[in-house]
Amino acid sequence: MATAAQPSSGERPVFHSWVANREVPGEAGARDVLSPSTARPFAQASLLSAEQASSAISAALQAFPAWSALSLRERGRHLLALRERLLLKSEEIADLVAEEQGKPVAEAHLVEIFPSLECLKHLGEHAEDLLGEDPVDAEVLLFAHKDCRLLYAPYGVVLVITPWNYPLSISLTGVAAALVAGNTVVLKPAPATTLIGLKLGELCRDAGLPPGVVNVLALDDVLAPTLVEDPRLGKIVFTGSVATGKKVMAGAAKHLTPVVLELGGKDAAIVCRDARLEQAARGIVWGAFLNAGQTCASVERVYVEAPVAEAFVAQVVAETRTLRQGDPRAAEVDLGPMTLERQRTLVEEHVADAVAKGARVLTGGARGDGPGYFYPPTVLVDVDHSMRIMREETFGPVLPIMKVESLDEAIRLANDSDYGLTASGWTRSADTARRLQRELSAGVVTINDCVASFAEPTAPWGGFKQSGVGRTHGMAGLREMVQVKYVSRDTSRRPLVWWFPYGDAFRRLMVIQARAFHARSLLRRLLAQAAILRFGRFWKRANLPGVLLNLDKLF
Repeated sequence: MATAAQPSSGERPVFHSWVANREVPGEAGARDVLSPSTARPFAQASLLSAEQASSAISAALQAFPAWSALSLRERGRHLLALRERLLLKSEEIADLVAEEQGKPVAEAHLVEIFPSLECLKHLGEHAEDLLGEDPVDAEVLLFAHKDCRLLYAPYGVVLVITPWNYPLSISLTGVAAALVAGNTVVLKPAPATTLIGLKLGELCRDAGLPPGVVNVLALDDVLAPTLVEDPRLGKIVFTGSVATGKKVMAGAAKHLTPVVLELGGKDAAIVCRDARLEQAARGIVWGAFLNAGQTCASVERVYVEAPVAEAFVAQVVAETRTLRQGDPRAAEVDLGPMTLERQRTLVEEHVADAVAKGARVLTGGARGDGPGYFYPPTVLVDVDHSMRIMREETFGPVLPIMKVESLDEAIRLANDSDYGLTASGWTRSADTARRLQRELSAGVVTINDCVASFAEPTAPWGGFKQSGVGRTHGMAGLREMVQVKYVSRDTSRRPLVWWFPYGDAFRRLMVIQARAFHARSLLRRLLAQAAILRFGRFWKRANLPGVLLNLDKLF
């Protein structure tokens, strides 16, 4: 766990923000840190004031010139050093995830530690390949002699706002992409998982990142708009709910600060009549109940073709009943608690609405009597799109299954959603797989697997419709962290053809030039090209060696 102020006897330890590699005790009071397994506090986080939070942006801004001046290779080495530090502390961090967020320890290693290590390795080792200068060949013949390139320039200070469901892997992968691109970072972790965010700040300090390059803030959410609206920010990367994402976008618009929004999902799975049912059932049960269903890519609705529906449901129920729920720090546990009581209440509302409208509960369906925010893995059937459980993001351990008559109907219903983050298809047919990949409206489509692409550092992450704006991860996500700069260098020693003065001769040259390049027939293009040679301006100003070396552009 992160370094904490030493408590007096009977008091809980207090943890502080990281600004410029220093722990900064907050001046705005303290917030209890609860364990979702017991619903009891086990630590506190001191909260920064608005002025202290502003100082973190100042620290990041001050660190930016030196950090962005480092080569890609040097920044990559820093990420590899951070990877070593994370690996060294991985068991301690997994235990903290279990205590503060509620994942089983093994699952914390699987979905928090491992993807973070892979991301750091990928970016650290391939930074030069990913963000090095890209030569660009000019298409215009008169420009073909120029040396043209794309450069990738950092934005400056990137504000990364992260959620409570994956408090390490979402935070670290966002921070790492911003850093390798040359930005400095202010990270605001979710209130429910503040300690994990603060631990990342400690790791960055211990890995040798320069002061101010990464700053991690514990503060009340009421101050978040002040951060978002700060004109010194270069970009904002937000992961969370649609409702909050809209507020972030509105706040960022005050200064035209660009944003990446990774928002919610209502992710569909389609089980085709030719699917391997045992494989589909086991994969979908994992995809639905991983992290107690608190994953934006969780399988939140299933459409199964009628001929195999009964057998598939039986497999799902059998698999679900084998799951063991309990203290996430215990070894033989598959599901821990939900992280927040308010989220558990929302799950209960969705299930109650479905049952009231005719759904049947086959497993689970009601919270137990013990302490903590536990909700059992729940399977529903006889569901339809009139129910909230099939329309709204549930974000909990509930798996509704709907029988359909055809693949056409399954695809239509899967796409009948305000969301479009991920979708999965389960089939043995290559043709059916290609159809699903082509027709499902989602940012990620997987066949015979689900959720797992987040762990692949080359795979972009993001969705269609209200699931977000922009991408994280992969090349697409990395390019979100840079501004594309086109540069060219001309070595000609004479005035260029298109420079002043104009005049009637230049007007006629422009008319003929358009025909020389774009006339429909080859003969007309050749005649116009020959006509260009009669203009003295062409002979005096054109880069003739460049023209001769690139004559193929005429045809």
